[in-house]
Amino acid sequence: MAFERTSHQAFFGVSALLFAACTVVTIVWCASMSAMGGMPMPGGWTMSMTWMPGQDWSDAALSFLGMWIVMMMAMMMPSLVPMLLRYRQAIVTKRYGRVGWLTVLAGAGYFFVWIVFGIAVFPLGVALAKAEMQLPGLSRSVPVAVGVVVFIAGMLQFTGWKAQQLACCRQAAGCRNVLPDSIGRAWLQGLRFGLHCSQCCFGLIIILLVIGVMDLRMMAFVAAAITAERLTPAGVPVAQAIGALAAGAGLFLIARAVF
Repeated sequence: MAFERTSHQAFFGVSALLFAACTVVTIVWCASMSAMGGMPMPGGWTMSMTWMPGQDWSDAALSFLGMWIVMMMAMMMPSLVPMLLRYRQAIVTKRYGRVGWLTVLAGAGYFFVWIVFGIAVFPLGVALAKAEMQLPGLSRSVPVAVGVVVFIAGMLQFTGWKAQQLACCRQAAGCRNVLPDSIGRAWLQGLRFGLHCSQCCFGLIIILLVIGVMDLRMMAFVAAAITAERLTPAGVPVAQAIGALAAGAGLFLIARAVF
């Protein structure tokens, strides 16, 4: 019991340090990107330098991926820690020192899913940015399109699909199951966490991407929304309240762009 208590304390301590470090790095990174400014575009909006890699595409992609994973770790740690804690409690092993390594591996599997997500996002974002720079008509439609995307993402929070994904995500830790002491199972369990999470968060992450991936206020809102809908007892009503806010914001953005 004493070893288990010490192990849990170490788990919470490492998680808190990792969260704090990633949050600080994200804030510094966003501040440096904001200092670079952006490109004014037809339609009265500004394109972030994030989507303008220049000639050195590989360095820009690696820089984006580094920023992306640090940002996601800062945003997702508050909701991931309870999942990993339940996972630790479900592992059947007599080698208590092994629990820590299995937890690390499960966490790595979880963030691997988000790394793949980021790898897919960057080329799509760059391709869209190039199209907007080359086609003024497309650029002028961006403010309205952003409002539409935010509105749709908000309405997604009211769907049965969202409720199902949220239920899967809240139960994904397998706290009612007995999990084997296995490296492969730990990695797969982490992937399972990540897949459930990415589907559950999809609408909120899309809002972050279209509003501004380097916007600290949006990061804070999305992180708080994800944490609230996962950890509060009334998950679905909270998700719907968040959806109402997002849908209202989408309508406001559309109205501001049109009028």
